Amino acid sequence: MTVLITMLFCSCNNQGNTKDIHNAENRILQQEDGSVLLKLVEAARYCDASNPSSNTAEWDIEISKPGRYSVWLTSATKDTMNLKYVNPVRISLSDTLLEVKPVGDNIMEDSVDVPTSYFRADSYLGSLLFPKPGEYKIQIISEKVITDYSSANNIPQAYDTMLMSVHLTPMTL
Repeated sequence: MTVLITMLFCSCNNQGNTKDIHNAENRILQQEDGSVLLKLVEAARYCDASNPSSNTAEWDIEISKPGRYSVWLTSATKDTMNLKYVNPVRISLSDTLLEVKPVGDNIMEDSVDVPTSYFRADSYLGSLLFPKPGEYKIQIISEKVITDYSSANNIPQAYDTMLMSVHLTPMTL
């Protein structure tokens, strides 16, 4: 019986869908300046080894200041000319879907937000409207949503590009 349970557990970890709900119970709150930082390691993550393009990260967020927000994707990359996203990244909020292939709009060297052997690449994905204060679910769908690493100290150096976070910043008129 123990062998059967062990085999079932190991096979579920090696193929098909896996779910990582690390900190998924925690709602992300807006910062004092109105921005919202959505770190991949704090998301509920759903990964499919047979179809990584459907890998999803989801956050529950609390918006206290409604309005339109710029959406920026932060990646850690070794190649600043090609972020190597195979498919466009999809961000969804309610009925709104942004679908963009990330490019390095802003490249930073020696950023504390990424491992030391990587550059930080911020990619502008568009904007989202939060019409009123309240709770929202936001999802990102990309082959770069993975569960192999959970902190900057545990990142294998085999990845050319890693999705790190999504940053929502209020747009001013």
